[in-house]
Amino acid sequence: MIRTRKVNLLLCAVLAAIAMLMACRSDTTPQIDGMIFFPGGKAVIGSDDGPVNEQPAHTADIEPFYLDRSPVTVAEFRAFVEATGYRTEAERIGNSAVFEVEQGEWVLLENAYWEFPFGVRSPMAGENHPVTHVSWNDARAYCRWAGRRLPTEVEWEYAARKGLENSRIYSWGGRLVEEGRFRANVWQGRFPDSVEVEDGYLYTSPVGAFGESKSGLTDMGGNVWEWTSDLYTLFQGNRYMVPRDPELRVIRGGSFLCDSTICHGYRVTARSFNTTTSSTFHMGFRTALSAR
Repeated sequence: MIRTRKVNLLLCAVLAAIAMLMACRSDTTPQIDGMIFFPGGKAVIGSDDGPVNEQPAHTADIEPFYLDRSPVTVAEFRAFVEATGYRTEAERIGNSAVFEVEQGEWVLLENAYWEFPFGVRSPMAGENHPVTHVSWNDARAYCRWAGRRLPTEVEWEYAARKGLENSRIYSWGGRLVEEGRFRANVWQGRFPDSVEVEDGYLYTSPVGAFGESKSGLTDMGGNVWEWTSDLYTLFQGNRYMVPRDPELRVIRGGSFLCDSTICHGYRVTARSFNTTTSSTFHMGFRTALSAR
């Protein structure tokens, strides 16, 4: 009896030690200011009933990583520029793409760049707004300076889906408007003929203005499209088809220009693309970091 009790006590002690060790390992995951840790694993990517470029739904293996809580802001990009003297491609070329709402058309606007999204004679960009007019090459330059990288599109979608239980439509849930409040900065009205600005912002909004997802991320739908590291291709089962154009890179998340009847880009599975040298007033980025 006494021996059995000692064995049971020893077993309890061993189990308690294992539990404590596992808890310690969990607690020792380094916290990085402004970033959210994702443990990785197997995740479903894509959709079986969405547009062709989202099909088919397939399983991907994802290594642990960190992702910026919010898109890189104008203030953060300014710190990079001041530290390095970097000039974006829009600055070097002398123009960047802007959609003129009143005319309903895209133009290459002279002297439009990250600091002055509508040209140097217009107001400066808000410091807490996502930086725009950055090409894929510009975003990569910032990442190198910051010791980070662009997320893969699989990481981006995995992070956008994380924490969703009943719906996988948006990063925050199943509806654009919840309890009378918009959950993302997108286009209201019929693009491009009418715009109603019911969410309070015609163009970009401060990061985090519409709340965060269950995993703690903000702006994973609407506000600005976000660059990823991946070449744009069509899915084919669990593999990717050979890209037709090596200059095309995937962008995710949609923007303030997205009208759900034309561009429902703020869904978690939505994909689009742009060339590595392109810059526009509705594209930005966030950074990632491998955890191993």
